[in-house]
This record gives sequence, C-alpha cells and structure tokens, in this order.
Amino acid sequence: MSVPFIELKRFEDGFLDSWNAKVADLSANTRFIGGPEVENIENTLKTECGVSHAIGCANGTDALQLALRAAGVSKGDSVLVPDLTFWATFEAVVNVGADPITVDVSAEDLQLDFDLFCKACEEHKPKAAILVHLYGWGSSRLKDFRDFAKSKGIALIEDGAQAYGVTYNGKSIYEGAQLATISFYPAKVFGAAGDAGAVLTSDDDLAHKVRSLENHGRTTHYSYGLVGWNSRMDTFQAAYLNLSHPHLAARLESRRKSAEYYRKALANLPIRVVEAPEGYTENGYLNVLIVDQEKRPALEALLKEKGIGFGIVYPGPMSSQEASPGYLKAKVGGENAERICKSVLNLPLFPYMQEHELQEVVEAVKGFFA
Repeated sequence: MSVPFIELKRFEDGFLDSWNAKVADLSANTRFIGGPEVENIENTLKTECGVSHAIGCANGTDALQLALRAAGVSKGDSVLVPDLTFWATFEAVVNVGADPITVDVSAEDLQLDFDLFCKACEEHKPKAAILVHLYGWGSSRLKDFRDFAKSKGIALIEDGAQAYGVTYNGKSIYEGAQLATISFYPAKVFGAAGDAGAVLTSDDDLAHKVRSLENHGRTTHYSYGLVGWNSRMDTFQAAYLNLSHPHLAARLESRRKSAEYYRKALANLPIRVVEAPEGYTENGYLNVLIVDQEKRPALEALLKEKGIGFGIVYPGPMSSQEASPGYLKAKVGGENAERICKSVLNLPLFPYMQEHELQEVVEAVKGFFA
C-alpha cells in the first residue's frame, strides 16, 4: 500500500457539501471581492494570532513584499535572510529592489543563527531582516532576535508561512512581531482553495501602509497615496478559510500526533528526528529527519520502491541557487545550511493519517537501517 507525502482530500464529513453550497451562494450573489468573508477571516486572524491588525492578501510571497515595502525597504537597502528557506524569502527582497544578504542557520534548531545575525547586522547595517519560522516551529532565540532588531532600529519581518498554529511559551508565535506574514497555500496547515496570504502587525501605521499597498496604494477609490499593486485576497479563498477554521484544531492535533509517533518510533535509529526547541508547540507541518548524507540517496530509493512519498525541504541553500549570484550582496557564516540540505529528509505528514500508514513508513525506515 502506498503512502503519499501529502494528502489534501481527507475532508471532514460535510465539508465539501458546505463548500459547494458556499461557492454557489457567492456566485449567485456575485460576491467576489472583499465583503464579509474577508472581514471574518481577518478578524479571526487578529484574535487567534494576538495582533491588532490582519490584512489579507493574494499570497504569501506578496505578504513578504508588502511587509518589506511597509517597512520602508527600497532600492539599495540591504536585507538579511536565512540561507535555509524557500525561494520566496529571497525573491521578495529582490522584487522590492533591495539587496539580499544570506546568513547561515543553527545546526540545532535549523533556524537563523542569532550570533551570525548580530555579526551581519554590525558588518552590513541592514535596513531590515527576515526571520523565517521554518518547518513548523521557530528559533530558540526568538526574543533575542526581536530585542536586538528593535535596539538597532532594524525592521524585523517574520516569515511565518509554515508556522500557523505554532505557539511559543503559550502564545501564538506571531504575537509580538513587528511584522509577520502568513501563507495560506493549500498544502499549509491552514490552507485555502488556492493562493492567499496575510500580513500581521500591531503597529497602526504599518497596517495602514500594508492595507493601502495591497489595493493599488489607494487612499480613496480613485485617489492614490502610494504606488502599490493588486494583492487583495479574493472572497472565495477567504470563504474556504472560514469554513476550514472550525476544523483547524482537529487537523493540528492529528498532525502533532503523527509527528510524535515518528519521534518515538524512530528514536533509536542512527538518524536525528528534529524536535522543536523548548517552549514551542509545533504545528506538525513537517517531519524533519537528518540522515547521513552518504546514505540518503539509498533511503530515497527504498521509499520510492515501496511507494512511500517523501520530501527534501530544501535541496539547496539560497546562496547556491542558479539565480542568486546576480542579486546576492554577501553571504555570512558557515556551511550549516549546505550540510542540512544534503542530509534532510521529510516523511509523510498530513491531517488524519491512519496508524497503518504511519506504521508502514516507520517499518520501511527501520528496515533500511536494520
């Protein structure tokens, strides 16, 4: 029996009926842009994430660009980004005209290295930095990042595309961020029916700028105070998120149980099952294994042979991408990102995995190392 890397079709009873009815209602009443559905999801985000403002937008990449623009980042500014992240983090900096500087990550929590971050700030005097909450948790030094950036006047944007539902010391990881971004790409733990995103902040001025920028820079319907673009969240995506939200707690619980199953079942093998740092409750977005890089290709081949899906998140750091040299201003730190990319492997993890599926995956991995 095959086990997919991700499965999005395990809907709760009645969910598809509710969604189909919602689509029919929105279509019949031509409610396509804005309106109560968008307002409802923004209110939910504000409450659940512990922020004063949540602005829906078209996707997670736009959310990053909106946050950078709102923070005043523009042509010629330097922006620090982790060397281990999804390409959108890097390209968002380039797309606002700024110069990305990659900083290596910690081998412990796989997040941006705080000491190297401080070094990069002293050496390059960045206008802003993007702290990515990768894999479904965040940095063990989260408070240190926030305090240091604030003391130096550096805008700190927290890329929370993979972090919805993560808590740190009992609060949403987004609470306390100067600016944070969310992706609602369908494969995320809180996914839409297509692309959608959001920017979170408790700063009134930043919220006002983001709200204007994502709607062509409008001040009134035909007056413009900024040059923005069209990045509005469409009503169908908001409606899908509103229908999904009542089920989110159950989906997260299911994901976390599967993540814990892997941790216990694989604990005595010659691999590392990466855990969230102390104080975090992960969201179960990804299982993360660190495997001997010499053995990983053979393990991949075995999983393929048995019909078990897997991921490599991510296969290469930002600084080594083909498109990077034309934009990369500097690279700070060592080679942790490179080593992680050569040794990381992600096993299937999605809502409502069955125990027999988890057992099949675990037995395959154990058999490989037997």
